[in-house]
Amino acid sequence: METLNQFSFARIYTLGRIKQVNDFAWDTQPPSFNNTIRWNVGHVYVNAEILAQKAIPTYEIIHPEWVPLFVPGTKPSDWDVEPPTPGELVIALKEQTERMKAVLANNLSNVLMESMSIGNLHEMNTVEALVGGIVEEENSIS
Repeated sequence: METLNQFSFARIYTLGRIKQVNDFAWDTQPPSFNNTIRWNVGHVYVNAEILAQKAIPTYEIIHPEWVPLFVPGTKPSDWDVEPPTPGELVIALKEQTERMKAVLANNLSNVLMESMSIGNLHEMNTVEALVGGIVEEENSIS
């Protein structure tokens, strides 16, 4: 359960940081960066959805239409559809927090069908390790 508390804390922190962003900054792409704040916020949301589905294969991704916009390797300059608004992304992150906690709470000790690695993190074999990976990734973006 501590892992889910860390997830909640990371998400509260992320939402607090997002709240401080000026409207014009959401789509500003700094020199030498491929992405924007809007992309990073969407990336946090989409990655958590994808990882939840990897942890629990019956989990249905909410807003699957956002996946092609925010998976690793994508960037706003390649978008050919209108992305979600900042408000839609913030609402989705807030709603996702409780949904993820409810879905994952009784499954933390489950072994993943396929182990995973995220960035520099070691191989993750359980749902709890995967949630820890989500927290680490979110902390690196915030």
